[in-house]
Amino acid sequence: MIEARRLHILRAVADHRTVTAAAAALHLTPSAVSQQLAALEQETGHRLVERGARGVRLTPAGEILLDHTNAVLAQLERAEAELAAYGSGSAGTVTVASFATGIAEVVAPAVARLARSAPGIRIRVQDAEGDASLPMVLDRQVDVAVAVEYRGASADDPRLTHLPLYAEPFDAVVPVSHRLADAAEVPLAELAKDPWIGPYPGNPCHDVVVLACEHAGFQPRLEHSSDDFRAVVALAAADVGVALVPRSALRGTDLAGVVVRPVDGAAPTRRVFAAVRRGAEEHPLIRPVLDALGEAAEQA
Repeated sequence: MIEARRLHILRAVADHRTVTAAAAALHLTPSAVSQQLAALEQETGHRLVERGARGVRLTPAGEILLDHTNAVLAQLERAEAELAAYGSGSAGTVTVASFATGIAEVVAPAVARLARSAPGIRIRVQDAEGDASLPMVLDRQVDVAVAVEYRGASADDPRLTHLPLYAEPFDAVVPVSHRLADAAEVPLAELAKDPWIGPYPGNPCHDVVVLACEHAGFQPRLEHSSDDFRAVVALAAADVGVALVPRSALRGTDLAGVVVRPVDGAAPTRRVFAAVRRGAEEHPLIRPVLDALGEAAEQA
């Protein structure tokens, strides 16, 4: 009989590519992970992982079991949801991970809604970028992620169910002394030779900015990096470069020294969604949270 907890470990190793990283995500020791993998191999009668200089990879037998693992774990999530519904499940804690602007735009309003409509549900909020929050859901560190679609994202991961929340354009931010400061709209191609300020690689907004520039025919010369858009705007005000910033991130930001203009043509867009482990979307604690997030997004 295959134990479900060992399937969780197999999936974590496949996702994180090293025993050490999988152990950290699961709050286990590397030796415990190795022992559970060895026990799983004994249960199945197959070698499931291979260790190399670059980490751990699944064998063909491991890949077969991983495909079944995703289906089994999703079904277990559904079973937990139905059992919780049977036992009412009207009180408990749900942990939500979101990037900072998402917290301000939809998570905080959703928490306020739930305080009125479902006072038995306690929400714990963690600040995490989209590239970090989705693995946190899969590793069961959090229950819900509010994340951004980006190149290589897990938005279409069959292990996740996602709910679109909102989309917003990026605006061009240039110094007041910039040659395009008086333009009604900023053509991105006109910024090809400028130095750029933007998020670090790995941040979903980094990919949005780079893809928008690629579509305009150039690679941005990113000379300054920060994941804090207040810092990005401050650097633009210091006349060290130009930037693309999500519109909601500009609210409440000191815009002295910069000009904010819409992008000419099709503006790059940040698409925000909520994600849960597949099968958990109807859990009586999680469903009200998803509904509240959707209602907050409609208002936003």
